Amino acid sequence: MTPSGHTADDLYTMKGSVPVRKRGWLRRMFAFLGPAYLVSVGYMDPGNWATDIEGGARFGYMLIWVLLASNLMAILLQTLSARLGIVTGYDLAQGCRREYPKRLNIFLWVLAEIAIAATDLAELLGTIIGLNLLFGMPLLWGAAITALDTFLLLAIQRLGMRKMEAFIITLIATIGACFLVEIFLAKPDWHGILNGFVPHFEPAALYITIGIIGATVMPHNLYLHSSLVQTRSVSNTYTGKAEAGKFNLFDSAIALNAAFFVNAAILIMAAALFHSRGIMVTEIQQAHRLLEPILGTTLAPAAFAIALIAAGQSSTLTGTLTGQIIMEGFLNIRIRPWLRRLITRSLALLPAVIVIALTGSEGTYRLLILSQVILSLQLPFAVVPLIHFTSDPKKMGRFANPWWVKLLAWLIASVIIALNLKLVLDELTGWLSGGSLWLWFAVIPLVIFLLGILFYIIITPFLGKGRTWESGILRKGHLIAEKLRPVTYRNIAVALEHSDLDAEILSAAIALAKNHKARLTLVHVAETPGTLVYGQESDSLHTRQDEAYLEEITREIEERDLPVEYTLLHGDPATELIKYINENDFDLLVTGSHGHQGVQDWVHGTTVDKVRHNIRIPVFIVRTNNTTL
Repeated sequence: MTPSGHTADDLYTMKGSVPVRKRGWLRRMFAFLGPAYLVSVGYMDPGNWATDIEGGARFGYMLIWVLLASNLMAILLQTLSARLGIVTGYDLAQGCRREYPKRLNIFLWVLAEIAIAATDLAELLGTIIGLNLLFGMPLLWGAAITALDTFLLLAIQRLGMRKMEAFIITLIATIGACFLVEIFLAKPDWHGILNGFVPHFEPAALYITIGIIGATVMPHNLYLHSSLVQTRSVSNTYTGKAEAGKFNLFDSAIALNAAFFVNAAILIMAAALFHSRGIMVTEIQQAHRLLEPILGTTLAPAAFAIALIAAGQSSTLTGTLTGQIIMEGFLNIRIRPWLRRLITRSLALLPAVIVIALTGSEGTYRLLILSQVILSLQLPFAVVPLIHFTSDPKKMGRFANPWWVKLLAWLIASVIIALNLKLVLDELTGWLSGGSLWLWFAVIPLVIFLLGILFYIIITPFLGKGRTWESGILRKGHLIAEKLRPVTYRNIAVALEHSDLDAEILSAAIALAKNHKARLTLVHVAETPGTLVYGQESDSLHTRQDEAYLEEITREIEERDLPVEYTLLHGDPATELIKYINENDFDLLVTGSHGHQGVQDWVHGTTVDKVRHNIRIPVFIVRTNNTTL
């Protein structure tokens, strides 16, 4: 047990455990990569396989655009989830505990626990089916083995966040490699695949479209991501959090596009092998059985089964983590991870064993669909609070969603909620059509109650009843830090004195020009009695010497491969410099300062002060010893 009361394999001991302050932009980005990969496995878990296989077998490549649209929705929502955790220091469950009344939080926790059990059920079934397909293992034996994998995964968690992320990435790579083999063997129609990215609105495909979207965006991923991003040691500054948000956007885009590839590969495989031959496939086991006869090789079904096991195992680990997060977040209760995992796995294992014993493989498919319906039912209760929290300046400060993000997020939420509600209602209608009267009295009030709670969650923040959280966001500092921008100088003016001390001024100017790839313009003001009266029309030995001097310096700088030109002015140095700088397109003035004070200012003049107060560009002042412009 750690001093804080957490065990070594507790997720909360990993908060801030991954350092991110590394030299170089690329190394810092890699330090942030990882959390979204743990999240992405929820988008390619066995629950997605059934909808992808059925969609490809029934409609060919037509529904690839639905997968792409679902993926874009997921990227936005997961980005908001990551931003919530980074900015406030609270995950989504902890935010709900601070925002809502205690009774509502208990209700939301129960829904989240049901969703976790449903998620674990899908992952459990995926592993059981995979073991059956790969080794011919009876389904009940597979269920017994999945009960033991709990402790293997907890052992991996004890190794630390980065090693756990590496383990998940290895499983994802295994899934991807298996489906590369499948696509290579299937030889799909690439022209048909490209056409599949064009939206096709087919009424007959509406139900499977809803199923794909419903199975893609998972509620537990939103809780998980908002917590996992806190494993990075992000500084409590605007700059640190802005950088973390940017890198986590990259992380989400890369990881979820990998999940899109897997889902698209499943659909493409089903389209190439089954739809093209008019074979209707609605089960994972059926698809596996048909691979070898169609392709004439045992490699394809083996790769399919291995990918299914990897999907089930990777999703199981993330389900364990999410279970810890929601119990800690909603109820502020911490129990040992192994006990937490055992409870979750037992809740999922019990219905799986009963269904397998009574109905066999056919029942596992129906149970898999049921798990997706349960997840769909819980999804709005995670999405709506997430959008409200990340749009509230009281909670997010300067990181609150801009209007266009809010508009896009609510549009996506409306689509997801509407489609998921239709999926749920269609399933309920099917259950109730032949059911007893008591089933109506049990289900309909529950649906009305859930809709009432959802309406309350949606409408309350718009009535101005949102709460301010005590979080680590900085407000005043953000106002300044948000305005920080990279400065680039392209055209630099250099005021020279025609003295030995010009070397100090030119050294500074050349260093700036090299760093910014800027052009230098050397400027000197000839200050003789004749020039003060006649200006440029005056010609004297002194002005000819000044011009020769500027030409010489210009050639010397050109030898250093820097673009340079010169200008000789006549008259009062301060007045002519101000006029020349303001009339030309300069970004910076480099000049010298003698550093005199008091009487010496009256003797030598104060050109620098007069110039810097009357020009519109920055002035870089080089301290010289005792000369004037």
